[in-house]
Amino acid sequence: MEHADILHRCFRCGYCKLPSDYTNINCPAYLKFRFETYSPGGRMWLLNAWLHQDIEASPRLAEILFSCAACGNCVEHCAFPTFKDELLEAFISGRTALIEAGKTPPPARDVFQSMMLYGNPYKLPEDQRARWADGLDLKPYSGQDYLFFVGSAGSFDERGVRMARTAAQLLDRLGVSFGILGEREVSDGNEIRAMGERGLFEHLAGQNIQNFEDLGVGKVLALSPHAFHAFKNDYPALGGRFEVRHYTQVLSEVLAGAELPNRPEPLRVTLHDPCYLGRHNGEYQAPRRILSRLPGVELVEMDRVRENALCCGGGGGNFFTDILGQGVDSPARVRVREAAETGAEVLAVACPKCAKMLDDAVKAENLEHRLRVLDLAEIVTEALEGSFSQGH
Repeated sequence: MEHADILHRCFRCGYCKLPSDYTNINCPAYLKFRFETYSPGGRMWLLNAWLHQDIEASPRLAEILFSCAACGNCVEHCAFPTFKDELLEAFISGRTALIEAGKTPPPARDVFQSMMLYGNPYKLPEDQRARWADGLDLKPYSGQDYLFFVGSAGSFDERGVRMARTAAQLLDRLGVSFGILGEREVSDGNEIRAMGERGLFEHLAGQNIQNFEDLGVGKVLALSPHAFHAFKNDYPALGGRFEVRHYTQVLSEVLAGAELPNRPEPLRVTLHDPCYLGRHNGEYQAPRRILSRLPGVELVEMDRVRENALCCGGGGGNFFTDILGQGVDSPARVRVREAAETGAEVLAVACPKCAKMLDDAVKAENLEHRLRVLDLAEIVTEALEGSFSQGH
């Protein structure tokens, strides 16, 4: 197993499951289950024991390994700089080893089967992939500045579709030059890689890379931080050579020169940092620059932000496997309670998976009368009460 040489070096100090001030639990799986085995340190020791045949692979071991949301908090806060960057890769390798041993947990197995049969985890026909753009008069990619890539969540998930449509309309209104792939788009595969099915991930990446090369794509504009991460960090090793940006990065630049109308009433907004945009890729400022440009919008930060932000629990495949579940201690419900405590009226997100996870959590917490979950493109769109001219 790759990265096996680091497993024995963890002595379970516990920093990996905490934020930098040690006042909360920041590991989503440990927060939910409260057993040390579900913490990063516990996974390290369990993997080491399995590799040395001290324990056998079991459904419980598989559940523990696949409960990791791949949020990166352990990488951020591990006390050992010599191997901290390998932690998530070790857990992914452990998942791969379990898959190869025939011990894939049923929820993960169902996701892999759906990807192989349908090309997406929603079990929907691929010829429906372009329906998100119906009625928007968006152009197919033919050499525009950007290829706008919405991903499976933006194509098939009801909440993700709303986000994709709003972002596309807003970018078009602001004069951003982009085209879409429509039915030719292929899943970016980020969750598949995080779940340990590397062969399937490489197959999906190869399809995307070939599509981009055939079309001469130079710059990709990703709706999801998950796609942004895969394109930026995993595709280059497979031959994917193109520039990739998250839509909030471009939106923040365009808004810097736009004339925006004043809001009749102030709006209090708190921001949830997506793990794959923030901790994994260090982009914390673009969403905040967007909010700072909107007259009347007041940003009120939660206690845990930027590198200390609590994951919504949707990463690492859990968005589809739901191993973490939706109970009172699920990370999404803890997160929306934290957001509500700020007194904000809006919880701003920049990821379709975060939008869905936190939307559901708001309903579960009966906070719908106090807190709306809105994507940054939706917030900007609501702020644009008048016409203005802006090119990009």
